Amino acid sequence: MTYLMTASRTYSRRTLSSIVAASSSSFGDRSYSGSRSQVDHFVSGWNTEEVEKFKDAERYCTQTFNNISQVGLSVFTKDLYDVLPNDEADGRPAHALMLRSHKLKEEEVLPSVRAIARCGAGTNNIPVPRMTELGIPVFNTPGANANAVKELVICGMLLGSRSIIDGINHMKDLGGQGLARERVEKDKAMFGGREIKGKNLAVIGLGHIGASTARDARALGMKLVGYDPGLSIESAMKLPGNLKLADSISSAVANADYISLNIPYTKATHGIIGEAIIRHCKPDAVILNFARGELVDSASMKEFLDQSAGAKYISDFPDDELWDHPNTIIVPHLGASTGEAEDSAASMAAETLRLYLEDGTVRHSVNFPDASLPERDSDHIRITVVNQNKPGVLNSIIEVFAKYNLNIVQQINHSRDEVAYNVIDIEADDDHDYKKLQKDITMNDGVLSSRILFGLPGVGYSRNIDGNYHV
Repeated sequence: MTYLMTASRTYSRRTLSSIVAASSSSFGDRSYSGSRSQVDHFVSGWNTEEVEKFKDAERYCTQTFNNISQVGLSVFTKDLYDVLPNDEADGRPAHALMLRSHKLKEEEVLPSVRAIARCGAGTNNIPVPRMTELGIPVFNTPGANANAVKELVICGMLLGSRSIIDGINHMKDLGGQGLARERVEKDKAMFGGREIKGKNLAVIGLGHIGASTARDARALGMKLVGYDPGLSIESAMKLPGNLKLADSISSAVANADYISLNIPYTKATHGIIGEAIIRHCKPDAVILNFARGELVDSASMKEFLDQSAGAKYISDFPDDELWDHPNTIIVPHLGASTGEAEDSAASMAAETLRLYLEDGTVRHSVNFPDASLPERDSDHIRITVVNQNKPGVLNSIIEVFAKYNLNIVQQINHSRDEVAYNVIDIEADDDHDYKKLQKDITMNDGVLSSRILFGLPGVGYSRNIDGNYHV
């Protein structure tokens, strides 16, 4: 069996032999032996005997929280991955974590974890700043649930237009009295409404969900205005041609019959739809919030609904002040609760984890920069390095390769806020101690972790934790 193989890269036995020959001494609690690359899991804080029973697993271990779609989990090929619910791992170190709504605690992120993926767009249930400090990328799945949420927004517009829920409840009451057939025509005038065709829709936030909502609203004959201060060229290309861009939320909502909120929740957006914005809304505006409940200032919204008999607030987030208001429709948090959305989000999350674990590629991360390096042939070895984004660190990393007289064939260095990420391909030869090379790289000031992608799942990972070297 050739152990230096991944889904997209195969190293030759000559490369393997050179690596083995270069280091016969122990590497952590394990050593190179025979024809296998034996690089230990990170074991600090673990009972060595517990780790011993997993050392021959020869597969990545992805541990899940919540019930993850089996369609998505099938992305992990059985020859390279074991996928286990976290509560069934029996002490096995995880290389990656995958979750939906579980509120992740730092103590659940064991030292062996290389990456975390959430099946969904928001990551408020993950301590992202702390993961960044530890050098662990956090991935999300932007756009995976966009269609499901978009459909609920369209549904919300219809619910806010036609008194459908009131009509349903009325017919149930009549049915209980045996009067439904008699009154079905007489009482319809009680539940009049308006059509959405020709009405003005303000879309606040023009990402995947906002753009999708705008496109479908256009197909329904609506007039569109949008606002998004961070609108990318890619997103702009997906917008319908009749959408007019406003220069502020206030100007976007001023003439809107319907307002769809599609912006992320952050400290900066907490309560952003408050009195200063709401006072610009039409008295019969229908405000749709399927993004985050905290975007709306409850007291200001309640005051608006109290004073505006025709206004409505529709959301899938409960609110203590608004849930029972007669002009409010609150449904369960159904935005992404479709089988299709769950399959799509889980598949995307699994694919991003695979790309990172096997190739070092970063895509759809909320705290790491995007990074992708083309494949090289079997005579090259790939090394990835995570470091603090500060002057001098990259130079010190490159100096290590120069010290070992190793030729760098290709590399990228991308940074995002306080973290930087490097992918480096070097020429493999028979004359270097790769174990010592990795230690010298990792123990540079400012380096958080490094990986040598030998191809054997789960090995080649080292971390610099408070000046201590762990492999």
